[in-house]
Amino acid sequence: MTALRQQIADAFIAACRDELQAPKPGNVHVFSDGHRMTAADFERSAVAAAGPLTVPGSVGARIFGAVEATFEAVGANTNLGIVLLCAPLAAAAEEAPASRDLRSQLARVLARLDVEDANLAFRAIVRASPAGLGRAEHHDVFAPATVTLGAAMAEAAGRDRIAQQYVNDFADVFEIGETSLRAAMAASSDQRMATLQVYLGYLAAFADSHIVRKHGPVLAEQVRAQAAMLRKRMAGNIDDLLPELMEWDTALKEAGINPGTSADLTVATLFAYRVGCILPTALKSD
Repeated sequence: MTALRQQIADAFIAACRDELQAPKPGNVHVFSDGHRMTAADFERSAVAAAGPLTVPGSVGARIFGAVEATFEAVGANTNLGIVLLCAPLAAAAEEAPASRDLRSQLARVLARLDVEDANLAFRAIVRASPAGLGRAEHHDVFAPATVTLGAAMAEAAGRDRIAQQYVNDFADVFEIGETSLRAAMAASSDQRMATLQVYLGYLAAFADSHIVRKHGPVLAEQVRAQAAMLRKRMAGNIDDLLPELMEWDTALKEAGINPGTSADLTVATLFAYRVGCILPTALKSD
């Protein structure tokens, strides 16, 4: 493994661990398990997926390999959304040192996705069998792909925020996520607070598409509005906020509500930020 590849794998694992350390209402974290999953499951999943995500090759191969490795490690779907987001970021990070511009390189990676990428991603999605997965009229993941992965994601973009990132070159990650992250890091040295601000930033910005699939748009909008109100009051020490955060966390989990898309986008943001930080020195170390 090259030094750069190892740095990218380490950045992925660190991003997943940082995400778990923050008390994200409704999602799994070190303060509270939920949805029949534990923080330890996600920890093992991150370590298992890091290698396949950084194996040189196509984005589709990275996605499929990471999902397969996750199932071997934990026997469940813990990170499909994370993998779908982080595979193209990892591919871009490997190629970005020459220009040191992760976002521009990511756009190039997404532009060259092909039908085989779609086939492998479809196999990974079927293997993971995420909640709410059904049959689609166009580009059904249960059938062989007939279009590129980018085209398939474009078809799903209106109903899935993760798919939308493949269409808008991860605009949410760089413009919502990284903006929130940098502002939070400037205001506090507490990484948990920065991560929580990113998560609530996504949850407040749009109805979480995972909630929409499972519970419908009305409930998803109610969660979005609650997140927006909570985010406006975010200040001070995270430990002071913990009782209120955990109260909402318990209520969401008891109702089976998991803002999984917002959590996946949070990991992608933390990962993109970390690999962006290592690129300026990558040429010197590899």
